Amino acid sequence: MSAWWGEAGAHLAVLGGGQERPKVLLVDDQAVNLQALHQVFQADCQVFAATSGVQALQLASAHLPDLVLLDVVMPDLDGYQVCAQLKANPLTAHIPVIFVTGNRDEESEAKGLDAGAVDFISKPINARIVRARARTQILLKRQSDLLRQWVYVDGLTGVANRRRFDELSRIEWDRTQRRRAPLSLALVDVDWFKAYNDHLGHQAGDDCLQALGDALASGARRAGDLLARYGGEEFVLLLPDTPLEGAVALSEQLRATVEARALPHPGSPMGRVTISVGVACRDADAPLPSLEALLQAADTRLYAAKREGRNRVAALALPH
Repeated sequence: MSAWWGEAGAHLAVLGGGQERPKVLLVDDQAVNLQALHQVFQADCQVFAATSGVQALQLASAHLPDLVLLDVVMPDLDGYQVCAQLKANPLTAHIPVIFVTGNRDEESEAKGLDAGAVDFISKPINARIVRARARTQILLKRQSDLLRQWVYVDGLTGVANRRRFDELSRIEWDRTQRRRAPLSLALVDVDWFKAYNDHLGHQAGDDCLQALGDALASGARRAGDLLARYGGEEFVLLLPDTPLEGAVALSEQLRATVEARALPHPGSPMGRVTISVGVACRDADAPLPSLEALLQAADTRLYAAKREGRNRVAALALPH
């Protein structure tokens, strides 16, 4: 990797932001313009190219680039419309957009900035200027991503926090409605946790929650799944594209993993730390209730698991 991104990437790696090559999406309906921009970035970045606004939106959602360089004049959706749609989508709203266009008047520039762009470069491009401005925006974006990650992490357990779950669950719920795909939730609660704190103290309770976060995270590894601390001694698993059977199987695996760690629990009849899990699924063919209804269904099954003796998984599919 050249010095163009290497130093910036090394700086972010020290902060925990990784050093992978930036992803850049180029959007222009003219092949000669795409080729010119591709030559600017091919040595340092992962480059994706779109020749229409519709294709640009698809690629942006699929690859989540660090930067979009966007032409204004295109046949289907113009650059302003594409930029507005990128900013309206929670998945792509944080991606910086630089307009690269032959329009040089102040009105066009102002319109682009109003649409949400961060910069405006006129054609024909100067490679050094494009690289410098792109590097600045990519670095700012990566730094913002890192800050958002810190905001979304539970300080005690290191897994995602409630804020992250609340935001991502809403996004996944909306996606489920569009695609009619299954969405499962699993609520996890530590059995007799108050008794654990009463016997061993709150510092030991914190250590226990950290160990549980590690154990649960070790099993929830599929890309797209989210493990979050829901509150107190409760955790939640958000499982997109997962039917009830798959969610139950994963929950049972996690329950067994926690039990196998044999963490001593003097306040439990079982003598070790265990968990109870309530699982609910919004099936692809079921009517579309609210996300709150799905959470309530999982919570209902969690209490059922508690009533039935704890250290177990209870599941319920929402009715057709």
